[in-house]
Amino acid sequence: MARQRTHAKDSRSNNSNIRHRKTSTTTRSVKQRSPYLENWNNKLAIFVAANVIIVILCVVYFFYQHHLENIIVTPLNLPKVVIKSGLDVPEKFWGSYRSGAYFGLQTRSENTLATGMMWFTQKVVSNRIEIRHWCNQWDNIKHYSWLEHDGENFGIQKIEDKDYFLVTSFVKQPGGDHGGDWTAKISVRHKEFNPSPVPVSLMFYAYATADARLTPFVVNEGHLRGIRGHMNELGNFTIQFREIETSKTILKYNYLSTYAPSIAHLKESVISHLAQFQAKERVQLQILGLNGEAIFRNKKGDKFTPNFIVYQVTFIPPFELEVYFESGSFTSRPSKFIGPLYNMELDNHMKRFEETFEYKFRLLDKLYNPEEIKTAWAALSNMIGGIGYFYGSSLVQSSHNKDPISYWKAPLYTAVPSRSFFPRGFLWDEGFHNLLILEWNPEISKDILSHWLDLINTEGWIPREQILGVEARERVPAEFVIQKNTNANPPTLFLTFERLLNKMKTGEIPEDIDFLKRAFPRLKVWFGWFNRTQAGMIPGTYRWRGRDSQTDAELNPKTLTSGLDDYPRATHPTIDERHIDLRCWIAFAAGVLADIGDFIDEPVEKYRNTHQFLTDNKLLDLLHWSLKTESYCDYGFHSRSVKLVQEKVPFSPGSHETQTITYREVKEEPALRFVNNFGYVSLFPFLLKIIDADNPKLIKVMADIKNPNLLWTDYGLRSLSKSSPYYLKYNTEHDPPYWRGSIWININFLAIRAFHHYSVVDGPYKKEARSVYTELRDNVVKNIIDEYKRTGFIWEQYDDRTGEGKGVHPFTGWSALLVLLMAEIF
Repeated sequence: MARQRTHAKDSRSNNSNIRHRKTSTTTRSVKQRSPYLENWNNKLAIFVAANVIIVILCVVYFFYQHHLENIIVTPLNLPKVVIKSGLDVPEKFWGSYRSGAYFGLQTRSENTLATGMMWFTQKVVSNRIEIRHWCNQWDNIKHYSWLEHDGENFGIQKIEDKDYFLVTSFVKQPGGDHGGDWTAKISVRHKEFNPSPVPVSLMFYAYATADARLTPFVVNEGHLRGIRGHMNELGNFTIQFREIETSKTILKYNYLSTYAPSIAHLKESVISHLAQFQAKERVQLQILGLNGEAIFRNKKGDKFTPNFIVYQVTFIPPFELEVYFESGSFTSRPSKFIGPLYNMELDNHMKRFEETFEYKFRLLDKLYNPEEIKTAWAALSNMIGGIGYFYGSSLVQSSHNKDPISYWKAPLYTAVPSRSFFPRGFLWDEGFHNLLILEWNPEISKDILSHWLDLINTEGWIPREQILGVEARERVPAEFVIQKNTNANPPTLFLTFERLLNKMKTGEIPEDIDFLKRAFPRLKVWFGWFNRTQAGMIPGTYRWRGRDSQTDAELNPKTLTSGLDDYPRATHPTIDERHIDLRCWIAFAAGVLADIGDFIDEPVEKYRNTHQFLTDNKLLDLLHWSLKTESYCDYGFHSRSVKLVQEKVPFSPGSHETQTITYREVKEEPALRFVNNFGYVSLFPFLLKIIDADNPKLIKVMADIKNPNLLWTDYGLRSLSKSSPYYLKYNTEHDPPYWRGSIWININFLAIRAFHHYSVVDGPYKKEARSVYTELRDNVVKNIIDEYKRTGFIWEQYDDRTGEGKGVHPFTGWSALLVLLMAEIF
């Protein structure tokens, strides 16, 4: 038994050992697999970490790419220069801000009430009627011009159509909380040689956006007597129509009340609602008239509230209509500007305009005759009357954007180059515009400058062409709509800032340090963008971006960004180009920045140094003076022999039909050299007063300007020398010469201004400068006035052989600098 117990004990001991051995075996097994498991776990961890990193990098890349794509549409993070707008400036709330319409008033606000005029004769030509609405030089209107306009209170305009004269005018009456009242008056009379005039239909309309409610007030037979309305910014208001019958022959009243989807297609909306009506008391006469209420429904059948109401009256001239806008918040008006009181108030404003004009410009003192002074009135008034208010966003694109995107929505208060062809804002034009506007009304000019500077994005870029709102975009060809952030435009706003600063320094206008302090940071960022993005390959050189180096369809690839479009540069655009005009603009801008900084006590050392560096005449000559032609030139990869050729090629492979293609043939291999095309670009060191007054090259430049075989004509300086192979040459099969010989008033203004400068500063060539100054100024002034008398228009450009006006008309953008030339204000 004991043995058994012992055996049993031994047996337990043995089992214990077995268990122990098993345990040990298991432990050894785990230890043997550990390196594999650890390696697997490490790989898994690395895999997970790598994927996390990839995801993070993808997210970072996505956000960075999104950031890059959105830089172009990110506003500059600085305080705005515009500090008051809309109803905060009640005297400017209403105005003739519809630059592209023959006549119309609207508010300076995002959601505007726009009013306007249309007219047509009851004469169908080729199954169509000719409705006048937007200014259009193909309407063949013989003349239209603001005769007087002060920019704030009133304006009077004369329009000469084929068989009729129209006179439009308006007067504003301040008061209330929503911009006050205004009255517009339209008079129509037939020409003396037109004894049996065709009936005329005159329309006046109101179009509202967003939150408006418009209700027509109609009496018998479709006679619209008025419109009742409400908008958030205007409160309650009424528009009343008052006929002043100088003729008893009113043939028919009509009206339209409907919904118009867009302000850009009001004329089309009118045309679609015309119908035949019998004239009152003339059974045999049928006229075209509007058909009254026109319900507009969406696809679901929902009725739209009317936002477009049109008054129409058809008559045999003469006829007069008053349109009276009355603000519901203006409860204490002393009287209404209608009837004789309107005429009296208009006369008072005209008298004040004429007195103010003479005080500012002194043309009587300079012995100009009344007709010449009226031309100057018209030039100024069309500049002022062409000021528009736009709201919307530009379509822009950067290298990081596959497709164009919209800039942020913003307002722009700006003058326009031409009501008929360019009724929108142009950056390089605006600096010239405001040289004149500043002399007339500095507050308007500062307001315009402020709006432009508030369009700077975070990079420091301003889109050079502002196409804001559907009405503006409707009038621009698609290829010009997209603005690219690599492309500059001459920084001519510095011209206005220079003049503004000088007027403050001399006490001509009150100092406005606050305005300059708001503008200065933005001007610095803008200048920095130019200095960074338009720099050339060599320090102190600059190159306009935006030239097409791949095209063979142009005789000389255009440089639209320079403002001089087809002016001939190097034939083969490369990064080695050096553009002298851009260098001079940067030098000039740096000097103005330094002067502003000194005036408002801001640090300016780097701008002063930049100005001194870029105006160093020795460096300028080294980089841009051609010893061969003894003139300032561009530099680049240039062929001296190119021409456009035409060739007939099959329409398609194997086709027997042919088409003619036009392309550029390069007859001499290009090389890096000076581009010896003497013209406006060659003058920029002179135009911007960078040549030292004692530099012998100054007298050479002045002699070349005076040379009739180069730039001199009896009408002004031509844009390109007659000796250039590009003189008056087409740039493509269809593009006629633009800056290749014609006389342009903005550059002539700069030239006359420069001659005046060199005639008064110390230097050995003062006498020569004074002589050329007087003759050139007289030539330019006389020709513009003569052409205005002959044609009724101020023109975009003038023919260098005959002096005749050419191109766009009326062009009362920089061509209106006529007034400053007459007044000798520089």
